[in-house]
Amino acid sequence: MGARKRISANKRKEALKMVYFAKLNNVPTSPRKMRLVADMIRGQEVNRALGLLRFSTKEASVRMEQLLRSAIANWEQKTELKADKGNLYVSAVTVDSARILKRLRTAPKGRGYRIRKRSNHVTLFVDSMDINVKQD
Repeated sequence: MGARKRISANKRKEALKMVYFAKLNNVPTSPRKMRLVADMIRGQEVNRALGLLRFSTKEASVRMEQLLRSAIANWEQKTELKADKGNLYVSAVTVDSARILKRLRTAPKGRGYRIRKRSNHVTLFVDSMDINVKQD
């Protein structure tokens, strides 16, 4: 590895130490359905977001709740604080489309209809409100 590449890699590693996130890949739900759940919790305080996800009737909310709990655990591990003491909130949620499984469904007169089974990647970022006040 060259010197410039090593320096930029170290900078990226240092920047990731200050970012608290969890990522879920290849979720077998369409990105559109997952974005509805993501919009529901974006910018919310963590305990409120957990309550919203717990009592939501959408199937995607179960996976999003697990992802949020994972992001909280990552924050606790990196900062060595408890989530109850820190004023945590969901700073950003991104839902990107992943691979699409393409299938054919038989149709009348020898034709076939396409079925696209979509999946997505979800990245959830949490942050502490106290840290943001000090940076401003």
